[in-house]
Amino acid sequence: MGEAQPPLGLLVVDDEVRSLEAIERTVEEEFTVFTATNAEAARELLTTWAERAPIAIVLCDQRMPGTSGVAFLKEVRERWPQAIRIILSGYTDAEAIIAGINDAGIWQFLLKPWQPEQLLLVLRRAAELWRLIREHERLTQELRVSAPYLAGQVAQKRTEVYHRLGCDAILCAPQSPLAEIRQLVARLATYDFPVLITGESGVGKEMVARALHYSSPRSEAPFVTQNCGALPDTLLESELFGYRKGAFTGANEDRAGLFQQADGGTLFLDEIGDTSPAFQVKLLRVLQEGEFRPLGGNKPVRVNVRVVAATNRNLAEEVQAGRFREDLYYRLATFAIHVPPLRERQVDIPVLVDHLVAEAEKSLQKRLHGVTPACLERLTAYSWPGNVREMANEILRLAVLSEDGWLHERHLSPRIAVAGTTGRGSEGRTTAESSPFTEIIGGAKGSLRARLEAIEKAIIAETFASHRGNLSRTARALGLSRVGLRNKMTRLGLLNEEGQSGGG
Repeated sequence: MGEAQPPLGLLVVDDEVRSLEAIERTVEEEFTVFTATNAEAARELLTTWAERAPIAIVLCDQRMPGTSGVAFLKEVRERWPQAIRIILSGYTDAEAIIAGINDAGIWQFLLKPWQPEQLLLVLRRAAELWRLIREHERLTQELRVSAPYLAGQVAQKRTEVYHRLGCDAILCAPQSPLAEIRQLVARLATYDFPVLITGESGVGKEMVARALHYSSPRSEAPFVTQNCGALPDTLLESELFGYRKGAFTGANEDRAGLFQQADGGTLFLDEIGDTSPAFQVKLLRVLQEGEFRPLGGNKPVRVNVRVVAATNRNLAEEVQAGRFREDLYYRLATFAIHVPPLRERQVDIPVLVDHLVAEAEKSLQKRLHGVTPACLERLTAYSWPGNVREMANEILRLAVLSEDGWLHERHLSPRIAVAGTTGRGSEGRTTAESSPFTEIIGGAKGSLRARLEAIEKAIIAETFASHRGNLSRTARALGLSRVGLRNKMTRLGLLNEEGQSGGG
């Protein structure tokens, strides 16, 4: 509960002393009451208290010797405009009421004889209005003062976004093929034409597309993505172009498509090579004319969108085979960027590993020091058919299994550990002898049960990492209940009692 607010000051002006006393008795528990029998005394009170405790409400009788209530409240409006003004009268003088509202800015008009409940209700509302006006003035002043600070904060956030999502997000070693791609992206970002990004699944095509957007003049507008291979033509068309109410069964309202949502920004169309020739015709029109018709609509909608497309297919071969329109291909591939697979740029692996370890440390909330030299050697020797996406999952797995903050080679997945030990005959070990399960079994000293638990622990940890630490999905994959999996992982040391990822 908040602190109780001090009572507000209420000035009552009335030439009838009994009326003053009656009002004071009625409201003294909720207000600090000041009384005056004439306008001159009221002015002195307002002047005296102006610097100490401003009077919030002035309640004035209409008919007083020397001046009227409306005339006095008009003066109050000019000299003490923050006070809420209320007039009290035993006469229903329409002209006086109108004059009071227009000239004196009177908030409320009360008739005599007044009822205590009515009087208190009006004064409470007046007090609330006074507090709201003061709060509005305070917030307006704070906003005016804080505008330069907020502008600085926005500029700082923009810089952070650029470093996180712009060209700096393309992590690579200085001698890597990606270094030239990063320079090309920085140059292309300033020009407003389509770009086609090619490369295997998992190499980071969307990362390159984001870098293009956040390094361009469109960076403050939306970046919208759509996987074209995930939807059939009819659904993909409604997703991209939107529809009008009644266009099909279930279309109960108008819906803006992704092209409209990305207006002014960038639309990233992933797996563009999986679209049908019929859909390609509609997409070509948008690229050529800058307009489209929503499903069920009669009027074209114009948009200003930069299209960046990506595919893991060879679109030139697809064009030759007749599966992709040649005119659309040349429209999309004004500039083409090919992202090489990870096996062709092994020099980037240490850089990526350091970055992925830092990301795993954040997501798991677990202190990590890095990878051991032996582990890094095996990671570098592996061909990575799943590219960076596969590496991210493997690093997360190693982080979950880490007992001491270091990512060890003994926790590597079998396919990576085997690839990393191929050709190590000088150590007198065959591939079978070097398998991770051999190491796990050999490392679990003691009974058969202890060795089986070591294998069980490795299987659960690998599945848990592949599902990015999601207990429910891991439980479904292993055919266990969520509670059963949680208890088992706690017993095996993969979760602590608070449910956070543990070591080993």
